[in-house]
Amino acid sequence: MAKAASTRVRRRERKNITSGVAHVNATFNNTLITITDAQGNAISWSSAGGMGFKGSRKSTPYAAQVAAESAAQKAQEHGMKTLEVNVKGPGSGRESALRALQAAGFNITAIRDVTPIPHNGCRPPKRRRV
Repeated sequence: MAKAASTRVRRRERKNITSGVAHVNATFNNTLITITDAQGNAISWSSAGGMGFKGSRKSTPYAAQVAAESAAQKAQEHGMKTLEVNVKGPGSGRESALRALQAAGFNITAIRDVTPIPHNGCRPPKRRRV
């Protein structure tokens, strides 16, 4: 029988990055928060679905707040203090994620709306009839 390979748990090294960018992607179904350094390398990320919310609860402002708090805590472990925030999408978690990042103790220097707007590109999906 083959010898079992010994698995060693590698601890994540603590990067000392003081400023970065928070990307908030608020869709109708979920909210994703990624905190990166200035070059775009991910430091921490979180999502409403990853925090245990399922189905329509993922799209609530509270779920976005919990996800933002989680991503903020992981980023602060790496020494992050100041953030620029890029908000994308039409979802309900936009403002609450932003407030949660501010409440976590970050110094927010800029807020940008980077929602992609088509110059009349693809045909939108048909209207729902409920």
